[in-house]
Amino acid sequence: MIDTRRRRCHEPGAMLYRLARPALFLLDPERAHRLTIAALKRLPSGAPAPAGPLATRVAGLEFPNPLGLAAGFDKDGEVPDAMLGLGFGSVEVGSITPLPQAGNPRPRLFRLSEDEGVINRMGFNNGGGEAAAARLAARRGKGGIVGINVGANKDSPDRIADYARMTALMTPLASYLAVNISSPNTPGLRALQDEAALAGLLEAVLEARGSNGPPVFLKVAPDLEPADIDAIARLALDRRLGALMVGNTTISRPPLASDHAAETGGLSGAPLRPLALQRLRDFRAATGGAIPLVGVGGIASAEDAWQRIRAGASLVQLYSAMVYEGPGIAARIVRGMEVLMQRDGFSSVAEAVGTEG
Repeated sequence: MIDTRRRRCHEPGAMLYRLARPALFLLDPERAHRLTIAALKRLPSGAPAPAGPLATRVAGLEFPNPLGLAAGFDKDGEVPDAMLGLGFGSVEVGSITPLPQAGNPRPRLFRLSEDEGVINRMGFNNGGGEAAAARLAARRGKGGIVGINVGANKDSPDRIADYARMTALMTPLASYLAVNISSPNTPGLRALQDEAALAGLLEAVLEARGSNGPPVFLKVAPDLEPADIDAIARLALDRRLGALMVGNTTISRPPLASDHAAETGGLSGAPLRPLALQRLRDFRAATGGAIPLVGVGGIASAEDAWQRIRAGASLVQLYSAMVYEGPGIAARIVRGMEVLMQRDGFSSVAEAVGTEG
């Protein structure tokens, strides 16, 4: 068996991050995150990852590799090019709402170090659609796949109208649009996953996007019943969505060792891995492989990412693992996936999708 996990601790970047991590973890998690964004803004942006052995085509887009940065890290679209330069095949910014909003009261972000997990109840804190659109318009021509994750304001009287408004605003700027109806931190938002509500939402979003807009990805929660999965799969296929993103953070609580285990909010990171993998398998079965899936949740290694590909994901994303492994994780996982693809005898990612046992 090829151990691609073991290599990471011997790489200079990984070793430096492991040395610096104790000092970073003395800071409040949200402050540490803002300092990270500030540092990335000051660094020269690298070129997007070149197409390599893992290059794949999904929803009409050419991804240089299938590993993406999930929404939540770069909420306001401040550093997508810096993250592309670190080796991610795509970067998803947001969630972005029409109007600026402060989000939920602090503290609202918690490291579960003993579990390599995170709990957050941020509440779509962001600077609003107009500011983000101006920022993203300024990067036109730089290349790379940048998805835009759109949401609704907490106090909006018409959340479907919010999604339509954000779709119209971001359509000219997005490689793809991610419709986030699965955050547990905006009261009532997950109700949009109900079949009737979702049908109305998708109709409004697709109309606002127009016939020549970017593909629409739908981000769903891992906390779904079988009937919900079947209904969402039917709608996604009927509306010809670009992909289903499976999934978001979970409100469930597996056994956890951290003192923060009882905090409310969405759980991500390593504890989410088994549930996220199972939901991916469930959606693969429900869709019959007729729509691309994006595997999200608990991915922290090349093995994790490759397992999602074999379980049915065409693309994968991570975020929480970067808290524990550092910014070099993207390049390490991509290299490891290349090794695993060769080991398993596949000539492309697309060939490996959905081939597990």
